[in-house]
Amino acid sequence: MPKQPEFDLEVDEIVSAAVDIFREEGLDAVSMRSVSARLGVSPVPLYSRVGNKEALVDAIADRLLADLAPPSNHDEPWTAYAARWATALRTRIYSARDSRLILSFHRDAYVEASRPLIDAMRANGLPADAAVQACRLIMWATIGFGAVEGRAEPPGRPRRRGRSGGDPGGVTREEIDALFAIHIRYLIEGIAHDNQATAPK
Repeated sequence: MPKQPEFDLEVDEIVSAAVDIFREEGLDAVSMRSVSARLGVSPVPLYSRVGNKEALVDAIADRLLADLAPPSNHDEPWTAYAARWATALRTRIYSARDSRLILSFHRDAYVEASRPLIDAMRANGLPADAAVQACRLIMWATIGFGAVEGRAEPPGRPRRRGRSGGDPGGVTREEIDALFAIHIRYLIEGIAHDNQATAPK
C-alpha cells in the first residue's frame, strides 16, 4: 500500500485510526507512534494537526460520545424519556469502556446530551434549576455506574438464587443490567416525588 502524503492527512483520519486502535487493543495501545504507523506516516504531522497524546485521547472520547441523546417524543412523560436517555448514555459509555475516556465532566458531548433531557423536563413543568439539577444527578449516576460496571467480577462459582446483585461472590451481565434499571428507576422516582412535593399548589 503506498504511503499517504502527510500534507493530505485530515484530523478525522487521525482520530478514526486512533479509535480503531482503541477498539482493537485498548487505550494504552494508542500513541502518536501507533497511530502514525497505522496511517503510514511519520508522527510529526500528528502533532501539528492534533496536538499531544492528551489531545488525541480527548478527540477519541469526543468521537465515541458524540450524539449521545436519543430523540424525545413530545407526548412522552419526562420520567419515561429520562429512563431511555440514561440507558442510551450507559450503552455508549460501555462502548468506551475506559474510565479515562468517560470520567471527564468537561466533555462537550455530555453538555449537548443534557439539553434534550432538560427540555423534556421543562416541558413537563419542572423549573429550570430543578431540571438542570435532575439531569446532572441522572447523568452522574449513569456515568458512575458505567465506570464501575466495567470492573465488575462475574461469579466464580454457581450463583445463589435471590435478588439481582445480591450474591457477594460477583454479578452476571444480566444482573448488572437489572441493577442499572433499578438504580435509575429509584433515582427518577425520587426526583419526580421531590418535585411534585415542592410544586406550587
